[in-house]
This record gives sequence, C-alpha cells and structure tokens, in this order.
Amino acid sequence: MAYSVLESRDAFWRPSNQLKVENTDLAKQLGAETLGARLWRLAPGQASTRHRHVTQHELYVVLEGTGRARIDDELLTLSELSALMVGPEHVRQLFNGTDAEALWLVVGAPPEAANTLEMSEELLEMIYPDGPRALPPELGGGEFEG
Repeated sequence: MAYSVLESRDAFWRPSNQLKVENTDLAKQLGAETLGARLWRLAPGQASTRHRHVTQHELYVVLEGTGRARIDDELLTLSELSALMVGPEHVRQLFNGTDAEALWLVVGAPPEAANTLEMSEELLEMIYPDGPRALPPELGGGEFEG
C-alpha cells in the first residue's frame, strides 16, 4: 500500500485508560508499524500520564490552544503550532491549566507498547515514576480520581 487516509469524521476517539483524556490512535488506524501517533484532546484541568520511555523519542505539536508541559523539572508553555522533542529518558507530562481545550499531536518512534497490564513492576516504576495516575502540581498534584 502506498498510503492510507483517515478522515477526521472516521477517527475513533476514546478516553485514555488512566486519566480519561480523549485521544485517537492515528498510527493504529492508519496501519503504521514504525511509529506511534495520536491526537490528544485535553479539556481544562486534564493531564496526560507523567512518563518516560525506554527507546522512544516523542515529538509534541500544539495544534489548538495553549500547550503546557513539564519535562523533568522544567515547566514549558507553548503557543499554537509550537513543537517540542523529548528524548526517551526524560520524564514528561502534558497538562491543561487553561480555560480552553488544547489539542496535541504526539508522534513517537520507535513505537513502544503502553499496556500497563503487560509490564513488569520494574518497568512500570521506570516508565511511571509517580504512578500512571499522577497529576502535575499545577492541577493540584496527587493522584487522579476519575
């Protein structure tokens, strides 16, 4: 196959397992095998999981709204169409501390499995140093209760 197309109206959106953030797995729906790609729609007060990777580099692009991210201990605020690249060993978390929705495109390669049910305790602790439901201090810290 030379290419594949996913029309926006046909994309399957679902809440993430841990923090219930609406997302669509573009890579899976388009049949990509060598990279991961998702759209994440963060409502005000929502965050993605605070995590790192083993080998995957990730590119983050703010498509709509204001992007907030914490990389290790550094807090970033990104305007629309700004891009951010994060190496696998760095802990990262997207969050939305504004009053408007934020839409992110996240692309990573090489792809890594993200099913927490299939991970060893050691791998879980390495990937999610504060657990898979930790919120950033800007959203009250602690653990998501949803």
